[in-house]
Amino acid sequence: MRPKDAPISIALIETQLPQNARPEIESVNDVDMRVSALNHASEKFLRHIGAWSLMHPARLSPYDKMRVWDGIGTGHIQFDAIEMGEAHLGHIVENRVTNAALMQVLQSQKNTQVFAPCTVDSIDTDRSDGNTDTHYIQLSSGQMVLSPMIVAADGARSFVRQWAEFETREWDYDHNGLVCTVETELANQHCAWQRFTESGVLAFLPLPSNDKNLCSIVWSCPEEQAQALLALDETEFNQALASAFEGKLGKVLASGPRAAIPLRQRHAKTYVKDSVVLVGDAAHTIHPLAGQGVNLGLMDAYVLADEIKQGLQRGLTAHNSQLLARYERRRMPENLTMMATMEGFKRLFAANKPVANWIRNWGMKKLGALGFVKNHIMQEAMGLNRTIR
Repeated sequence: MRPKDAPISIALIETQLPQNARPEIESVNDVDMRVSALNHASEKFLRHIGAWSLMHPARLSPYDKMRVWDGIGTGHIQFDAIEMGEAHLGHIVENRVTNAALMQVLQSQKNTQVFAPCTVDSIDTDRSDGNTDTHYIQLSSGQMVLSPMIVAADGARSFVRQWAEFETREWDYDHNGLVCTVETELANQHCAWQRFTESGVLAFLPLPSNDKNLCSIVWSCPEEQAQALLALDETEFNQALASAFEGKLGKVLASGPRAAIPLRQRHAKTYVKDSVVLVGDAAHTIHPLAGQGVNLGLMDAYVLADEIKQGLQRGLTAHNSQLLARYERRRMPENLTMMATMEGFKRLFAANKPVANWIRNWGMKKLGALGFVKNHIMQEAMGLNRTIR
């Protein structure tokens, strides 16, 4: 049992401190290549902890529509916030903006110490104590952190997950996600656009309105195609992009730096092992088809914090095994359900056969006609049923 007045200290180890963005967006070169579609549940969570108010409104791009269509058929579906009785479906936000706000919140907490910039060189565990394990975390700065629990939030290639020897199920998609910022001839209409092509998915995500029409793109395609696109000069790339997008937003006038990220599906068989806890991409990575990866990770963090808070109120330690098992039971089914859904969509749209083409086009038309089904799907994707306390 833990005394109710005992303080809980948190050590945050970061490779680098995030740099916040200035409010003004002047060109395609002034936007982080990595953005996220934050849903309502994520927004509630970030508001709850005080991070949302630290994110400059000029860097937040609410979108109220989503348009999805099959580039090799006639199937299409659209989602509108007004159908849900909401002002927006979500926000497109640069990752650096979200990270900087979260860091500001953490640095304002009296019980949190940030070690940055540094990395973890090694982890050792002392098992001489019969009740609790102590993890000795050696940092590249020469400092050592001692902790009874480690939360691995260190990304898809998690060093901590590998050190603790968590088992995973994973496979390569043999696709890359090509990302960059573009300026288009026509306004983005506060709409998230997705076209399913013969080789993958192309998404245009709306960025904040200014005197330029900016979008962040994510182009999922085979590795060979991604590398060929990276090799094009800007004019050639802009033309290829506008063509692949069927000119929905007119010409692509400018594009910023490009990067191609290998896409891999991964899920840990367990999220907790010997007082080591996995959250976010360290626990699961998902195809970027619906932009749900960051939202799942933020909900992991919320549920873990919620379980720890409730445990501490009952006099338990933060690393109590029953407490951590509750976190795993709450998060794993939701994460697996979303991953399975996205995998099913990915496989269906990857199939380039007449029968598969007919099925997905028919399905998109039927789904668009069944308002209650479509709205239920959107409620889940938007996180409208999530309570943040």
